[in-house]
Amino acid sequence: MDRLFFFFYSIVSIFLYLIALPFLFLFSFKRKYRKSIPARFFLWHNQPLKSNGIWFHSCSFGEAKAIKPLVDALPDEVLRMSTTTQTGYSVIEGYTKESRYLPFEPLLFRWLKPQKALVVMEAEFWYLLFALAKGRGAKTILINARMSDRSFGKYRKMGWLYRQIFSYIDEVYAQTALDKERLESLGAKNVAVTGNIKLSSLPAPTKALSKPAGLVVCAASTHEGEEALILEAFETLKKERDDARLIVVPRHPERFGKVADLVDRFSKEKRLSWQIYSENESFEKDIVVVDLLGELVNIYTISDIVILGGAFEPVGGHNAAEAAQFGCRIISGPHYFNQKDIFEAVEGIAVVEASALSRRLLQYGVLKPARINTRTDILPIVESLKNVL
Repeated sequence: MDRLFFFFYSIVSIFLYLIALPFLFLFSFKRKYRKSIPARFFLWHNQPLKSNGIWFHSCSFGEAKAIKPLVDALPDEVLRMSTTTQTGYSVIEGYTKESRYLPFEPLLFRWLKPQKALVVMEAEFWYLLFALAKGRGAKTILINARMSDRSFGKYRKMGWLYRQIFSYIDEVYAQTALDKERLESLGAKNVAVTGNIKLSSLPAPTKALSKPAGLVVCAASTHEGEEALILEAFETLKKERDDARLIVVPRHPERFGKVADLVDRFSKEKRLSWQIYSENESFEKDIVVVDLLGELVNIYTISDIVILGGAFEPVGGHNAAEAAQFGCRIISGPHYFNQKDIFEAVEGIAVVEASALSRRLLQYGVLKPARINTRTDILPIVESLKNVL
């Protein structure tokens, strides 16, 4: 059955790839995909990774950052990295020159070289990635595995597929006991609970910033629709606290220009001052739009209040622990389903509906400094990897 499934899955993936080629070619001209699509779907400047290494695959910017403690525990010469996003690539290329965009599945037949281990972060369930890596001698490991309430139902409907995928995964390290139970119901074996890797080593500031006078509010990792909501709440706060300042940090770089235009229109209408951070790295204006990657953790150090994006729209939330480590007062929306474990590990987060954000922000005086209650243990993962060296 496994061989038959492997054959049919491969044929279907090749068929879908051929159908999608014209559309992929057109999408490759968009700024967001200008590097990732040519590399992933046409192997443009995307040579195979060297053989016999420890290969980490992560997707997003946050996931790529989260694997750093594991990367630091291993010799540089064995490191191999892949990702599927441009923001993820901006992180992994700093770990090793052996960093690549992960090709689409059918292209892995020629591209994938034998490795000592394949370590996949969270929910990157690519069937051929695991099947081919294991078939060519790699120990296959899924780390920081999670199964949210929202996604579990979807995974169960396609349980036949995930049972095939898990048959090629040797070890799974889950975030919680509930995740372990759900993963095992889908066919996962050798599942251990190690906690959330994103809590094991939180990003540290890279430079010291001067805190401006007044109440500093950071709108962190915001998504489409959230900036307008936060600007409206800030206007209400500004009427009460004239010294309040807002720092807006959009989640995705391709939205920097759009957010800057929104803030420009808002500031002119409300007669507020504003600036783009890359043009003047200070925080003296009423509103600052941060258009540089890697600055958020530095900004947390000077923030009194953090309005955490990704949860006022149904995105899934972002890592509240990064702000909580500095004792920031945190306000979040209710849609943090992808960060449930982290939110449970952080004490003091104020969760409100979008309609109540203005009122909650005005009550800044009763917000409590957030505090992390728990950590995680990556030692079992490190030992497993060192055993293959």
